[in-house]
Amino acid sequence: MTKSQQLFAEARRYIPGGVNSPVRAFRGVGGEPFFVESAKGCKLRDADGRELIDYVGTWGPAILGHAPQVVLDAVAAAAQKGVSFGTPNPYEVEMARTICEWVPSIEKVRMVNSGTEATMSCIRLARGFTGRSKIVKFNGCYHGHVDSLLVKAGSGALTHGHPDSAGVPAEFAALTLTLDYNDPDALKSIVAAHGGEIAAVIVEAIPANAGLYFPRPGFYELIWKLCADHGALVIFDEVMTGFRLAKGGYQSIIGMKPDLTALGKVIGGGLPVGAFGGRREIMDQLSPDGPVYQAGTLSGNPLAMAAGLAQLRELDRINGWAKLEELGAAFESTVRAGLKRAGRDYNFRRIGSMFCTYFMGGEIWNLADAQASDKAAFARFFHACLDRGVYFAPSQFEAGFISLAHTAADIEKTGEIAVAALTA
Repeated sequence: MTKSQQLFAEARRYIPGGVNSPVRAFRGVGGEPFFVESAKGCKLRDADGRELIDYVGTWGPAILGHAPQVVLDAVAAAAQKGVSFGTPNPYEVEMARTICEWVPSIEKVRMVNSGTEATMSCIRLARGFTGRSKIVKFNGCYHGHVDSLLVKAGSGALTHGHPDSAGVPAEFAALTLTLDYNDPDALKSIVAAHGGEIAAVIVEAIPANAGLYFPRPGFYELIWKLCADHGALVIFDEVMTGFRLAKGGYQSIIGMKPDLTALGKVIGGGLPVGAFGGRREIMDQLSPDGPVYQAGTLSGNPLAMAAGLAQLRELDRINGWAKLEELGAAFESTVRAGLKRAGRDYNFRRIGSMFCTYFMGGEIWNLADAQASDKAAFARFFHACLDRGVYFAPSQFEAGFISLAHTAADIEKTGEIAVAALTA
């Protein structure tokens, strides 16, 4: 028995399913998870000493790679002053200023401890600001494990075959109106029928919890127009895309300003973090200035703020987004060449440093399209790659991430391994 197997057996005695987040359990691909002892750059080292090229990147935050020195130094310096205060600290002010300066739609921002907290707070704030109860979300978009948003969700819920969760009262679910992504007619119908009751439409900036698919031309413009016409807010979930695709998030790429934005992952440098922000008049409804209550003992934690600031500053200093696009383009070229060599007509999707390969041909515009992918073929590919030293996300329905620590040699080696896995 390997050390990872021993650890997993022990974990299952004390932790539900042996994991602290469901997708880590490998239920989407079969087998058992490995346990990581250390990580550096783009490499993981597991409990049995095996080295893996990593394209999960702690599910997105490790944009500079694992354990970058600038982040380690920042955390060490902050820790010398104390790991938590429960009172305001200078780091959180600097983080707030940075976010507001980099993201034009955000005039005020509040820090929280996870992406789930960020989206949950956006929903409550939207309801408090508008005085309305209903929320519109899109099938397959995952916005964290919030009761009102675990309705036809993606990510781990989709991986395990349960897009909805037990424990969510039907009354909560009834306030969430769902429809297919990229379906303008359905969106128009829902807004026409419920316009005066809708507090907000929430959408992932790029849906990346059912693989990776993109908005059709004009779809986001329609969301903005319908919300403006009916007095509803637009909530942009940029937990995954924020500061990964561009300095100002995906919204800066498309030139649109949502009313509220949820952030996370990259802004914590690998530590637990989240944030939400938006228009001043909306954010001013938060307690203690307004009637919408939201709080968090560890919100604005100095270690997380120091780590995130160090990572953001380094990205900005080296124009990391341009470099990530170069790496992404090289990765795409390698993957497409590999698929051709292996004789596989699979659908590879990429934007910047995010990617996904669907084990099927044809177009993919929504959850139903994505679910047609051959999950058994993906599982075989996943394990064949893992056995050869490359770690992709253990689910067909998760995006992969490239970091600035990946090199041309890493990408070339990945391509060779992928071809071998596809033809094994």
